[in-house]
Amino acid sequence: MWFRGLCKSIILGVPIGITFLDTVGYVARVEGISMQPVLNPDSKSNNDYVFLSRWAVKDFNVQRGDVISLVSPKDPNQKIIKRIVALQGDIVSTLGYKSQYVKIPEGHCWVEGDHTGHTLDSNTFGPVSLGLVNAKASYIVWPPNRWQRLEAKLPSSRKPLTTAVHHT
Repeated sequence: MWFRGLCKSIILGVPIGITFLDTVGYVARVEGISMQPVLNPDSKSNNDYVFLSRWAVKDFNVQRGDVISLVSPKDPNQKIIKRIVALQGDIVSTLGYKSQYVKIPEGHCWVEGDHTGHTLDSNTFGPVSLGLVNAKASYIVWPPNRWQRLEAKLPSSRKPLTTAVHHT
C-alpha cells in the first residue's frame, strides 16, 4: 500500500518539479572571479549560489544592469553569468573589442563581467543574441551571510554612450 502511494507521489511530483525548474527557476552555483565583487567576493571562500529566475526573462524583458545567465557564445555546453551593459540600439564603448564603439544590433545585448580584465564577455565575443539568455540572477541564496537581492546596477563608467528607447 505504501509503495503504491510512493509511486503516485513520484508520478505526480516529477513532472511538477520539472515544470517548476523549466518555467520558474532554479538555484545554481557561481564559479570563478568574473563577477567579483558582486558574486564570489572572496575567491578563497565557498562559491555563491544564486536563484536564477527563468520567469523574469520569458519575454526577453531584460534591462541594463541585470545579472543574467546565458549560454556561452564560445561553448554551447557552458552557461555563463554576466551583467547586461547595453541593449539593442545602444552604442557602447568597448574594452578591447575589435571596434572601439559598437551599436548593438536588434535582438542582441552587450554583456560584461564586473571584474574587468578577468572575464570572457562581449569584449571578447561581441554582442550576444537575446535567444542565448536563459535566466536572470535575482538573489544570492547561499552562503547565509551573503543572502541578498541582486539589483540591476550599472557602473557609471560602463553606461552606453547612447541608449535606445525600448517599449515593452
